[in-house]
This record gives sequence, C-alpha cells and structure tokens, in this order.
Amino acid sequence: MNRIRLHWRLLLCLAFTVPAGAQTAQNVAQILGFENGTGGTFPTGWSGSTNGTILTDCTVAHSGNCSARIQRTSSSSGAFSYLQVSIPMTFTGQTLTWSGWVKTQDVNGYAAIYFGEYDSSGNNYGFATTQYLAVEGTTDWTQYTVTLPVYSQASYVNIGALLGGTGTAWVDDLQLLVDCQPVANAPAAGSAPPGFTGDHQFDNGSGVAIASLSDVQIQNLATLAKVWGFLKYYHPAVTSGQHQWDYDLFRAIPSVLAAGDAPTANQAIAAWINARLGNTVTSCNAAAILDTSDLYMGPNLDWISGVPPLSSSLSQALQSIYANRAPVAQSFFVSLAPGVLNPVFQNESEYSNITLPDSGYQLLALFRFWNMIEYFYPDRDVMANDPASSPTYWDDVLVQSIPGIAMAQSTLEYQQQLLLFIAKINDTHANLWSSLAARPPIGSCQLPVQVRFVQGVPVVTGYLSAADGANSGLQVGDVIRQLDGTAVGDLVAQWTPYYADSNQAARLRDIGNAMTQGACGTASVSILRGQQPLSLTSGRVPTSTLNLTSNGEADLPGNTFQMLSKDIAYLKLSSVVAAQSANYIQSAAGTKGLIIDIRNYPSDFVVFTLGDLLASEPVNFVQFTYGDVATPGAFHWQSPLLGLTPAQPNYPGRVVVLVDGVTQSQAEYTALAFRAAGAIIVGSTTAGADGNVSTVPLPGGLYSLFSGIGVFYPDQRPTQRVGIVPDITVAPTIAGIRAGRDEVLEAAIRIIERGLLTETGPARKPL
Repeated sequence: MNRIRLHWRLLLCLAFTVPAGAQTAQNVAQILGFENGTGGTFPTGWSGSTNGTILTDCTVAHSGNCSARIQRTSSSSGAFSYLQVSIPMTFTGQTLTWSGWVKTQDVNGYAAIYFGEYDSSGNNYGFATTQYLAVEGTTDWTQYTVTLPVYSQASYVNIGALLGGTGTAWVDDLQLLVDCQPVANAPAAGSAPPGFTGDHQFDNGSGVAIASLSDVQIQNLATLAKVWGFLKYYHPAVTSGQHQWDYDLFRAIPSVLAAGDAPTANQAIAAWINARLGNTVTSCNAAAILDTSDLYMGPNLDWISGVPPLSSSLSQALQSIYANRAPVAQSFFVSLAPGVLNPVFQNESEYSNITLPDSGYQLLALFRFWNMIEYFYPDRDVMANDPASSPTYWDDVLVQSIPGIAMAQSTLEYQQQLLLFIAKINDTHANLWSSLAARPPIGSCQLPVQVRFVQGVPVVTGYLSAADGANSGLQVGDVIRQLDGTAVGDLVAQWTPYYADSNQAARLRDIGNAMTQGACGTASVSILRGQQPLSLTSGRVPTSTLNLTSNGEADLPGNTFQMLSKDIAYLKLSSVVAAQSANYIQSAAGTKGLIIDIRNYPSDFVVFTLGDLLASEPVNFVQFTYGDVATPGAFHWQSPLLGLTPAQPNYPGRVVVLVDGVTQSQAEYTALAFRAAGAIIVGSTTAGADGNVSTVPLPGGLYSLFSGIGVFYPDQRPTQRVGIVPDITVAPTIAGIRAGRDEVLEAAIRIIERGLLTETGPARKPL
C-alpha cells in the first residue's frame, strides 16, 4: 500500500492559518461528541474543509447517535480534509490532553487528531499529532491521545482531526482535558487553586520553636527538606497548586522532630505524605520522558532509591512519583522565562509580616532556597571548590545550615545565618540582597575612602568624598594593615564566610568595598605608606553621604568616547549608549586600535550593536544551558543562538578589552562576545557570574538571586566561577596606585602601539 504522508510542519502551519471556528471552554463539550448536529450536514460548531468530504454521520457512532465522517476519494480536492476548532486559553493548568476515538475503512493514507498552542501573533509554542501512528486501512474504534504542556505565553489552542489520502474515517467522543479535567472545569487564567488560597492555618506563625537540636534531629530534618522539595517539584497535586505546600511543611516538622531515629522519622514522613497527598499518583497523561539528546546534567536523585536512609516503602513511593511525573512546561511554583529560560519562582510568598524568631519559617527559608538550587541552579555541578572530591557538597551544606538557621533568635542572627548558607552557593549573583546591612562589618558609617585589594593587600585607591577624604588622614596608595587593632588578615578570614562570590577576585572586591564600615565615630587605622608604618585616627562618616556609584570601577573619567592619541581610541561602557555604537566606530576610523574598557558595568546592552561592528566574520560566542520543569534537576543545552554578524561601519583595527574583578554578569557576557570578534582581553580575572538572574523570595520579607542559566564558551567550556580569563594578565601594583598610573590601560596602549598579539594565544586581527 502506498502510504501518503503530510509533514507535521504543514499541519502546524495549517492549524494556525486556516480560519477556525471560535468556541469557549465552557461550550466546547457540546460539540466534541457531534450530538448537536444534523446528519448529512457539516458538524455544528466546527470549521474546516468545504469540499463536501466532511459530514455529520448519525448512522455510525462510538457512543450516542452521531459522529463526524471524513470521506475522500481520488477525485477529492487537496491532499487532505480536516475539521478544526479554536478555543481561547482563558484557563490555567499544567498539561493539555487532546484525545478521541477514530474508526477507519479502506484508508490509503492516514487518519489523525492534532492540536497546537499559539499566541495572538501566530507563534507556535507546542504542536502534537498522531499522524506518525499510521492509522490506515480498516480499523475498529480506537482511542488516541496526544499531550502538550500548557504554555502561559499561548493565547489559544487549535484542536482538530483530519484524513490524508483516500478512504473513510470517523471521529467521535473527542475530549480536551486540562490536568485530566474537562476544559470547562479548568481554573480561570490568573486564578490560584482553592487548595492554595484557602489554607490559612499558619498565617500568624508556624507554631514551631526549636531551642536545641540533636544530630539525629538534624539528619531527620535534612531528609524532610529533601522529600518536601522533591514533592514540591514532582508531585502533580503540589505542582498544580492544590496545596499550600509551605504550610504542609509546618504540619510535618513536629512529628519529624519527635522521631528518635531515622526509621521513625521515615514513618512520620510517609504518614504525612499519605495524609496530605494520598498513596498513589494517577494521571490521564503519559509520563514525562527525559530527553537525553541535549542533556548537560541530569537530576541528582540517586537518594530516592537509597535504603537507608529512606525506608523501602518511602523510597518506592518517591520513585513512583518520579516515574509518573507529568510532561509540564511550568508548574504552580516555577516556570521558565520566555526566551531566556531562567527559572521564575512565582507564587512564593516572602511572609513579610511574620514575627521572628519563628523556627518553622526560618527552616522554610532554608528548605525553599536549598531545593531551588538543587533543582533549578544550572551551575550546581561547580558550587564546590573541588566537585570531584565533594560529591555530597550540597547535601552537606543543608545539614550544616539547619542548626544555625532553625535556632536563630533574632532577625539579625537569622539574616546572618542565611548569608552563611547563601555564600556556600559560590555565586556572585547569590547574595541576601535585602539584608546586606547584616553582612559584616556592620555599621552605618565608613571611612571616606575607596579600598581595593592590590597585590593581595587592601590599598586606598581613591576618595568617596573629596572633603572628607582629604580630612581622613589617609592617602591614595596607603596599605591598610589593621583596623581598630585587628590585623586585616584576621578580619578577612572572619568575614569571608559571609560573602557570596563566585571566585576570590569578586570576594576581595566586595570585602574591599565594605572593609572600613563600622560604627560612626573614629577608627584607629594602621597603614603602610611607602616603607613607613604609621598609625592614625580617622573618622567614619555616614555611608549615605558618600559617593558609592563607582563601586571600584577603574575606567577613565570624562567622556564615553575619547581619543588617547591619533592612533588610539578609547570607549568605556559604564556610560555607553547602544544607539551610538556606529558613531563610536566612525569616530575611531583611521586609528590603529580601539580600547574598550569594561572594568565596570555597561550602562546599555551593546553586545550586538557594537559587537557586530567589531566582527570580521560571522561567529558564535556563547552556549547556554537551562532547566527542565518536567524533570527538575536536569539541564539541557540550548540550541546555539545567532552570534555576531559583521556590519558596517566595521572597525578593522586592533581591539583591546580591559577587564578586572568588577567585570561581572552582562559585562562578562560582553567581553565574551568581543573576544570572539577578535579582541584581546587584558587585565585580571572577572567576577565569574554570568547569566540572567532568578529571584528567590524568602520569609521575613527577604530576597536573594542566583545565576539562572548556564553560560559557556561555544566549545562548552564553563564561565561560571572561572570568569573571563585574560589573554594577557595585567594587574595594578601598589607602586602604580601611588604614582597615579593605570597600568592595565598602559599595557593596552603598548599592545596597540607595538602591534603585539596575545602572548600565549593565537593571533587576533592583524594590524
């Protein structure tokens, strides 16, 4: 038999371009069984082929009295006939299921059902069809099902059936389900499920107070944290928002705390799961399948099959939940940002009005953040300083963090314990940004000087207030040795655990910025000025009166674009304007070299507007990874994005990019792109935190962030924690600071003047 195939891409296009009969979710059920039509007429409520091949048939039906019949002969026009209806997506949910019963007779081709999700501009977010099941020949009534995640960006869904080739097909008892319920029963878009909104038991406090913890209790709480987080992102009753899952944690904690050993805690956890979620997981949909073709990192779920510490029954329950997980694109608690694909944690409350201390809410903060990292942090594999020798690093962090956070007795102590926990993520983006005042050194005043670590020691590099700086007694180039009688080395050792940074370059940058903070009044400072040790008293002034905008940026004062000589142009990105990119390049025309200073944070996004003008040939410069909502903990390689494309006016000269520890995130991404365009990177290692950030709300009105997508070189070398390593390493010296020199800029000038290429790497653009 000759099998006729209609490519699914044509079907997808058909589903959007053909005018569809408009229905609502409420009345669509009336037309899916074809009982409201008249025999011999086109099915009521549907649109589709008008060539006489589709009729209501009230002599053949799967149930009831009527079905839809598609009958084609060799003289029928077109390659196929279809019937279709469009439904606005005014509902919310996780999965869409389109199913129907199909009967065929003498089909030389195929019969199929199909559906797709679209936005108002016609962009397709998902399309599924049974075409490749090869429903042909003569078959009795058979039910077929296709499933799609619900995409929040979509505004309508098109559902339909078709017959390609010749023969006769009947379709009947069609169903469109949202989370296994008829679409008419689905919650309205923008609404929260009653199970989430209707639970108020712990609005005024968790009722959990912990004054001490044994080692057994800590381990049992760690097990609860992992099980609670697994269920939050895997169990369909939780991922669909049917439970106020934070409050369910508070229901579990007391019995787990009361357990005297791990088996008893397991029994308590199993009983809690059964009471809240039942002991079985059922779904009308096929389970999600992990696509390994583009897999970067799989979920870390060996523990759910580990017996011990889990009991056999608890382990089996968790494995069943994993095996039956739904193929969702978003859950009630997490989705992926359109286009970028970093996680968005919606429906997470900050519980700003909770009175602290409250051990339950404090543990909630830890458990929530720990599981967000476990399942949606794309750099989970590089958090440990030595991942190969620390396979249980993140589990160990959980256990280590429970006592301090659970037993914190004040808001300040709670915030500081969170700072200690967050620092272990080793991500410069991940800080307790709501509470930096709790990070040591604590105080609302500081010395009016900019401090930067140079050659491993803190050095005064400038003044934060001209008047106060002049009266401080400190001079540019002074090396700070002691503050209030404590050696700087000891202070750095005390403070380092509270600083959430990807690498040492960023950590010393941040410690330097905060180093002189403290109580208002005078501070004793021991310094080294040249070779002379000195002790002096300097006044701390209110931080609010100081100019902190530079944040240690080392670029030149003055205009965004400058001519350093007739042969060398200079462009700093701290004040760059993307729309002026062509003007900058035109102004640099005829020069031997262009220095682009990214020892700052770009004021505008110029990766492509400027990068295209630097590229001499098309080039990809980055590859991303992103999380998987259907299999949390898994991360996939994103298809390579369009890179730089040469554009006019193109700059033909040498390009040197300046970077240092201030270069972070968008600045690192920009340096990555410009390097691919042929630029030489000069300076010191960057902050090692790239990628769009995701926000983490925390109890107590707090919040944090973390890097939400993995950022790699095109050859899949990582940038997280590594940073952008310079082609030529040049760092400031204490002597240079004292002399007022910019040694990094001087090196860039020499590279251009002497026509140098990189010292260790391949040649870039020839002069």
